[in-house]
Amino acid sequence: MSHDRGRGKPGTRKDIHERALGLLAVRQRSRREIERRLGRAGFDSEEIRAELDRLGEVGLIDDEAFARAVAEHSFTTRKEGRRVVAGRLRTAGIAQDIAEAVLDEVVGGEEERADALAAAKAATLSALQPDAAYRRLYGMLARRGYAPDVAGRAARRALAVEAFED
Repeated sequence: MSHDRGRGKPGTRKDIHERALGLLAVRQRSRREIERRLGRAGFDSEEIRAELDRLGEVGLIDDEAFARAVAEHSFTTRKEGRRVVAGRLRTAGIAQDIAEAVLDEVVGGEEERADALAAAKAATLSALQPDAAYRRLYGMLARRGYAPDVAGRAARRALAVEAFED
C-alpha cells in the first residue's frame, strides 16, 4: 500500500505545504519546531528542507521575529526573567546568536518586571511571618528566571524589609 502525500486528492494525507501552513495557522513557530513536526508526520528531510526554505523566502518563517514575539510575551504578560525566556527559545530551536541578540534588545526593565510580580504576590503572603514570606517570594521569582540579586531586591522591596540577606 503506497502512501500518496495527498496532492489534493480527497481522503489522502495532507501534503507538506498544507501541513506546514496548518501549523503556522495555529501560532507563529520557529523553523526548528516546524521541522520537528513535519518529521514526525513522516515527511522526508529533503521535502522538509525545501518547504522550510520556501516558507522562509516568503516570510512565513522568521526565527528572529518568532524569538522577539516569545520574549516580549514572556517578559510583559508572564513577567518571566531572562533565564526562563532564554530556555524557552533554546527549546524552540532558536540559534544562540539570534536568542542573545533578541534578549539583549527586549530584556530592558527586568527589575521593574520583578518588582511588579513581587508586589502582586506579596499581597497574598501577608499572613506569613516576614522571613517565610521572603523565602516564598524569592523562590517564586527565582523559578520565573530572575537572577538571585534581582529576585532578592524585588522581594525585599515588595515586603518593605531590608534585614534579609539573599
